[in-house]
Amino acid sequence: MSVMDSFKLTDRVAIVTGAAQGLGEAMAQALAEAGADIVIADINEDLARSTAQRLSNVTGRQCIAIRTDVTDEPDVDAMVKATLDRFGKIDILVNNAGIVKHIPAEEMSLKDWDDVINLNLTAVFLCSQRVGRHMIQRKRGCIINISSMSGLIVNNPQPQVSYNASKAGVIMITRSLAAEWAKYGIRVNAIAPGYMETAMTRELLKTEMAIKNWIGMTPMNRPGQPSELGGAVVYLASDASSFTTGHILVVDGGYTIW
Repeated sequence: MSVMDSFKLTDRVAIVTGAAQGLGEAMAQALAEAGADIVIADINEDLARSTAQRLSNVTGRQCIAIRTDVTDEPDVDAMVKATLDRFGKIDILVNNAGIVKHIPAEEMSLKDWDDVINLNLTAVFLCSQRVGRHMIQRKRGCIINISSMSGLIVNNPQPQVSYNASKAGVIMITRSLAAEWAKYGIRVNAIAPGYMETAMTRELLKTEMAIKNWIGMTPMNRPGQPSELGGAVVYLASDASSFTTGHILVVDGGYTIW
């Protein structure tokens, strides 16, 4: 196999959670461009269907939407069943769905804490467990968890203790599952993005705070583009990374250097 061929994902099946828009959509498109069929698992069914149709038109791959609340066990089980019913296998899982709440720790309610932890951390375990059971039976598979540089450092100046804690937890889930499941031929890695420009962050990135603290503290002096996660996710999903597991790939423009 040539090095370029090792990046191909021809006829593999990938579930990407939270992929109706933003970073998840960009990573789903990259996987499809590399040859994978895509399941967009998102709680926003209408947007997920629209995105799936767009990706099918652009890439020529089969792309379907499954309405999924990744914090709900029956929904996750239904997601796995629907994927297997349609494609017969799951080769790749990208745990991308997540939220952030900027609330000072002393003011944060338990509900606000639970909302972030349940989606960003518990759902990563739940989806990995349910898909992992299928991968264990097949003795192969690849799980990619989307953490954040916030799992490695404390962001400034926004208060986001629940987000930071959840993303640090994702890193340890990644390493723990990589250690447990290597014997089954399953690789588990994570991507830790820095500040990325999406429809949700575009206006915020123009503020004085963001220009000074977010962009100003990034050595490359700009936010990342969603498409810039494409190479990372394809690498970790493909045979090009066949001896890589338990790794946290930081894509942050150098932010965590300082």
